Amino acid sequence: MQKIFKFFLNLIPRTLLIRLSYVIRPFVAFFLRGDTYTDPIDGQSYRKFLPYGYEKVRENVLAPGTLSLERHRLFWLYLKNETEFFNSTQKVLHFAPEQAFYKRFRKLKHLDYTTTDLNSPIADVKADICDLPFQDNEFDFIICNHVLEHIPDDNKGMREIYRILKPGGTAILQIPLDQNREITFEDNSITDPKQRARIFGQYDHVRVYGMDYFSKLEAVGFSVDAVDYTATLTPEDIHRYRLAKGELIPVCRKLIQQ
Repeated sequence: MQKIFKFFLNLIPRTLLIRLSYVIRPFVAFFLRGDTYTDPIDGQSYRKFLPYGYEKVRENVLAPGTLSLERHRLFWLYLKNETEFFNSTQKVLHFAPEQAFYKRFRKLKHLDYTTTDLNSPIADVKADICDLPFQDNEFDFIICNHVLEHIPDDNKGMREIYRILKPGGTAILQIPLDQNREITFEDNSITDPKQRARIFGQYDHVRVYGMDYFSKLEAVGFSVDAVDYTATLTPEDIHRYRLAKGELIPVCRKLIQQ
């Protein structure tokens, strides 16, 4: 199973994978129904989750119904329990909208919800994160998860996100973070997809972020909290939801100037 998933993930373009998943996932979810693991996003339980990973395949991490991974389920729990996202009126921008969230966020009538991406077939606005067609201080809440590791000039992307975020607003900017690495590693000379997968973890990644990621965000102007939300959960919940214990959520805020 691991080899099959790895083969198709690396073979099929991401946009086509998104389209195919809409057809396949109801059948897989039905086949894997059970009560061992629960996806908090849709509340459905399964006897097992699917494996996932472009280079290093992880077992029991891809929820069959929503196609959520560990980071998606952690983000959902944080949004639901620690923010007013599901209750207050906000103008929201969502980069590279994940299937696990897209339709659910779209149905929230109190949100003015816009999605954007350069390639995603489900994005409202086709745009480059480094040159966004939005006004300064336009959005109350910005979601940009596992995007910046794909961007050659990630600092420019961070500055654009900061520019369009309202003072007092919040941006969640998740990335694949190596907490054992102090300094982010990147090498623009590595262009071969197989080498990128081996070194960066995925064929379309251009760097491996270290713990200096948070200082990079602060240098742009954000006030940053590295939130370990799993520390607030029981070991039983971490296991049941299939979360990555200790994963940090970068919660970035644009302070109101005094």
